[in-house]
Amino acid sequence: MHEQIRALQAEAKRLKEQRDEINLQVQVLKAARDKARVQRKEKHEQIVKIREKMKPLAQKKPLTKLQDLEKGIQNLEWKIQTTSLPVKEEKALVDQVRVLETQRMVYKQLQELKDMILELQAEAKALETQAKLNHEKLSELAGQSQKFHEQLKEALNNVKSLKQSADEAHQKHVELRQRANNTHEKYVEIQQQIRTLKEELEKKKKEHYAKREQKLREEATKKAQDKMRRGEKLTWEEFKLLTEQEEATEH
Repeated sequence: MHEQIRALQAEAKRLKEQRDEINLQVQVLKAARDKARVQRKEKHEQIVKIREKMKPLAQKKPLTKLQDLEKGIQNLEWKIQTTSLPVKEEKALVDQVRVLETQRMVYKQLQELKDMILELQAEAKALETQAKLNHEKLSELAGQSQKFHEQLKEALNNVKSLKQSADEAHQKHVELRQRANNTHEKYVEIQQQIRTLKEELEKKKKEHYAKREQKLREEATKKAQDKMRRGEKLTWEEFKLLTEQEEATEH
């Protein structure tokens, strides 16, 4: 029963660590999701402000098409450059070019604002997608966390039940020992059995720890050998392990 209790306690610890790790991931994803939502809202607010800027420009937008404006500007500039004109007439043509340039600038500003809106809309869409993916992932992880939590509760309940059974078994053991005291010979026999079992248990524990230590040492040595074959830098502990391994091989 004590072995089962220890195993269940180890399982409960593992489940708790997994649950806590997932909960941490959930918090990170939740923060990322909320940040993406805030940034998406900011993008929409920027779009609204840009559209407000576009309203007065849209009112100034000339009836003449942009292509016609550019063609008119080119024709006037060509005439100014290639024709000998009186100063007054040339000034009038320059003023016309300036007016047309101003009108063309309205088209340019409107187009720049439209491009900004398209870029912001694309960024807002990407943020919306990111927030959605983060939400789906954290929902999935939250489900896993709940699953581990339920398993943890079950393991702890089993530990509690086994402890109660162990206590009951221990009480029965005490009663049996009290009965055994009535016969000194039986008492000595039981004591001898207990000592023998303890020695066997201690021996098994030592053998277990020795095998475990040897296995860990072999795994660490293999890892160091693999790193050395790959040309990777060894830690002091890994170098020491390889040195001891070579010495042991030589002897």
